[in-house]
Amino acid sequence: MSSPPPLIATQHDTRARSLSFVNRIYRMRIVGTGLYMLPIASVLMEQVQPPAWIWAALLVNGLIWPHIAWWLARRAEQPLRQEFGNLIADTALAGAWIALMHVSLVPTIIIVSILSADRIAAGGLRLLKKTLIAIVTGFVLTWICLDYPFQPESSLRTIAACFPFLFIYGVSLSYVTHQLARQIARQNRELERLSRLDPALGLPNRRYFEDRAQHAMSLFKRTGQHASLLLIDVDHFKSINDRYGHAVGDAVLQAVAHTLASAVRDIDLAARYGGDEFAVLLAATEAKAALEIGERIRRQVEMLTFEGSPELHCSISIGSAQLQPSHTMLRDWIADADSAMYRAKQHGRNQAMSV
Repeated sequence: MSSPPPLIATQHDTRARSLSFVNRIYRMRIVGTGLYMLPIASVLMEQVQPPAWIWAALLVNGLIWPHIAWWLARRAEQPLRQEFGNLIADTALAGAWIALMHVSLVPTIIIVSILSADRIAAGGLRLLKKTLIAIVTGFVLTWICLDYPFQPESSLRTIAACFPFLFIYGVSLSYVTHQLARQIARQNRELERLSRLDPALGLPNRRYFEDRAQHAMSLFKRTGQHASLLLIDVDHFKSINDRYGHAVGDAVLQAVAHTLASAVRDIDLAARYGGDEFAVLLAATEAKAALEIGERIRRQVEMLTFEGSPELHCSISIGSAQLQPSHTMLRDWIADADSAMYRAKQHGRNQAMSV
């Protein structure tokens, strides 16, 4: 089965992320509207025979509206936009309930505070601004229709009824925020890892290699810890591409990359330096040992075979340079290794040489 075109794949990913947000808000809305029914019901029971439609509206808002909002968002062409509209509707309804509670002070403060914190978590200050406008609008319109009722006193029962909403929803919101923070941290770590890699070969890229080499130079200046550098070039790589095709050329680079990654220690670093060039940073390694490592890598590469091209034999030329006090800049160290690699090529290739 062929992969979808990039644009379609991107649209699919965007919708999937939007629906994930919708589902997360859906779960929180079920908890929130279900719990904030309690203080509202407590206040309504203290009023003089509130009409039946108010009780019906409370049940619809608390038990049915979360599912309607979820259904609307999932069916929408732009789920994210619809869900933000649902969030604004939530707050407008909350404003209406504040008026229907005759501005009972404790539940009013708690509802406004929790909704504000929730909207900041969902959409930042921009959504908070829209939320405050919606809640004030819902309140004012309902309050005018009810002829401005004002009974700010809250009974002990109403205050007690606020606690489940305050505690359970507050804890749920904190948990969701914590989970999102962990997810973002994981994604950032993955992006950082990918930014260090050459995607074709799975080795670190030149930028990351140079950062590590620069760190090795700083460590050498502070502590005197030795380090060596290998620059590696695949011999006659252009000829391999011309004769066998780019697919085989890619296979050669991948085989060399795998050989390098397998040949070095955890404290070392093998990287793609560019094109058909590779680099290896050898920590705590002096010139003689570095040349021995280079020779071992050269022999391993020389023994590589390639399925479908049994006559193809690959070789590499290696230049080795130990870090010296005279290397004031990274380019000085790299230049020495590059010079040694050039001499290896001049002397017939398929060999390792040091400065």
